[in-house]
Amino acid sequence: MLRLNNVEVMYDRVILVLKGMSLEVPEGKVVALLGSNGAGKTTTLKAISGLLKAEDGEVTDGTIEFRGRRIDRLDAERIVRQGIFQVMEGRRVFEHLTVEENLQAGAYTRRDRPNIPGDLEMVYGYFPRLARLKRRVAGYLSGGEQQMLAIGRALMARPKLMLLDEPSLGLSPLLVSEIFGIIKRINQREKATILLVEQNATQALSIADHGYIMENGKIVLEGPVERLKDNEDVREFYLGLTEVGKRKSYHDVKHYKRRKRWLS
Repeated sequence: MLRLNNVEVMYDRVILVLKGMSLEVPEGKVVALLGSNGAGKTTTLKAISGLLKAEDGEVTDGTIEFRGRRIDRLDAERIVRQGIFQVMEGRRVFEHLTVEENLQAGAYTRRDRPNIPGDLEMVYGYFPRLARLKRRVAGYLSGGEQQMLAIGRALMARPKLMLLDEPSLGLSPLLVSEIFGIIKRINQREKATILLVEQNATQALSIADHGYIMENGKIVLEGPVERLKDNEDVREFYLGLTEVGKRKSYHDVKHYKRRKRWLS
């Protein structure tokens, strides 16, 4: 469904953030994009959704294709109308609107207006808490409730591809487990295709079909999640701690091990 081929992204015509980024998202699958802060994960999502221009960024090389059609030259509005919807980091709900008004805003680009009430009920089915709070102003919701609302608003757009940026950010472990369980059910029941950016590797790999690990603007490792879970370096860096209790970069781990073998 989605293919990035050797994509480079530059900010302010000076700062190179993505350096030959390539990945694929098959239709109906959940793909996890993992990496530390500053690796370029959010920039990757903004390149897909057309939001780079708002931050003086641009795709300077490579291509982004959605269902075989190039989209990296389209503006954000046209990309949304192609069926791509991004749930941004930090939730970004309309704080002055009610829960239900936020959800209705998600359906703004749809032309099948008679189907919207049924989709509202679908969202409330996934998030019963929102049904109880539908008249409440969104700015007064808890962080977890706002994250549910942001995902529900995306569902109201009936997207072909959902881009989720750090859905676990700032949430308690119990809420994180609940939200990731709902994301997986949405994938299974609605056949939604999802590209998930996440620092919580354990949760991301628990619901994904395929994973990519990103460092310094490019992919350093990819594969089915079971293979990634069994990879010694992934287990050390993303699923646990090093022997001194501090995380290292994946690049440093690989460099250290190559150097050790060479010295021996």
